Amino acid sequence: MGWKDTEEEFHSCRCPCPSSWSSYKPKKIHRSGPYIDMVSPAIALAFLPLLLTLIIRYRYYFVLFYRAVLVRWVQDLLSGISREERVYQYILTHATAGDPDSILDTFDHWCSKVEFISHIGPKKGMILDRLLKEHCPLTVLELGTHCGYTAVRIARSLPIGARLFSVEMDEGNARVAEKVIRLAGFDDDTVELIVRPSDEVIPRLREDYGVERLDFVFMDHWKRCYLPDLQTLEGSGLLGEGSVVLADNVIFPGAPNFLRHMRRSGLYEHRVHRATLEYIRGIRDGMAELVYRGVK
Repeated sequence: MGWKDTEEEFHSCRCPCPSSWSSYKPKKIHRSGPYIDMVSPAIALAFLPLLLTLIIRYRYYFVLFYRAVLVRWVQDLLSGISREERVYQYILTHATAGDPDSILDTFDHWCSKVEFISHIGPKKGMILDRLLKEHCPLTVLELGTHCGYTAVRIARSLPIGARLFSVEMDEGNARVAEKVIRLAGFDDDTVELIVRPSDEVIPRLREDYGVERLDFVFMDHWKRCYLPDLQTLEGSGLLGEGSVVLADNVIFPGAPNFLRHMRRSGLYEHRVHRATLEYIRGIRDGMAELVYRGVK
C-alpha cells in the first residue's frame, strides 16, 4: 500500500478523525431542573452532622477567638488605646489603691466579663499562692510581667525583706505594669521591673542585680522561650537545691519541649497541676512545678 492509497483511506474514514472534527458535535447530556435542585441540598445535609460536631467539640475555642481576637480588635478601633491601657483605666476607677486584693479582684472581673487577657487568673493563682507560702522565697524571678497581675499576686505573698525581679520585653506592657504594681502599693524595693528580653536579663542577674540564688521562678512569657531560658538558668548557677520553677500554660498553648526536658533531664522533681485556661472554661491547661535537685 502506497502513500496515495493510505491518504485515500484516511479521507474515507468515518471515525471522528482530525479531518472531520469540524463537523463533529458531541452529544449533550441534559439534566432536568429538579435533579440539580435535589443534589445541592443533599450534599449540604450530608455535611451538616460533621459541621455540628466540630462546632460542639471546639465551641470553647470559638469563644476564646471571639473574646481574645474579635472583641479586642473592635475595642482597639473604638477606643484608640491598647487593651492593656483599657484594663488599667478600669482598675484605676474601680479598685482601691494600695489594696492588692482589690486590684486582683477588679482585674479578674474585667478579664472575665469585659475583655479577655491571658494571665494566671484566680484558680491557677491559688496554686501559685500556696507554693509561695510553702517555700517562703526571698528572691523571685518572674518572666513575663504583661500587665502586672501576677507580679501583684506574687508580691502580696512574699515574706518581709523578699524581692521580686519581674522581666517584660514589651515597653507598652511594662508601662502599664509599672502603674498597676505601684497602684497596688509595692515600691522598687519589693518589685523591680526590668524592661529587656529574658535571654539578655538572666545571664546578667548576678552582675547587674546582685542575685546569687533564685528561690522561685515563675514563667509566663513566650512559650518557645521556656526551655532555652530554663537551660540558661541551669547554666548560670542561679538555681540551688530546692529552687522552684513554676511554668504556666504548658498544656495550652503548650510547651512540649520544656516538658520533655523536665521529665528527662533528671534535674528536677516535677508535677503538672491540671487546670483550665484562665477565664475560659472547657479548655484544658496546666502549670508545671519543678523543684531543682541540683547536679549529682
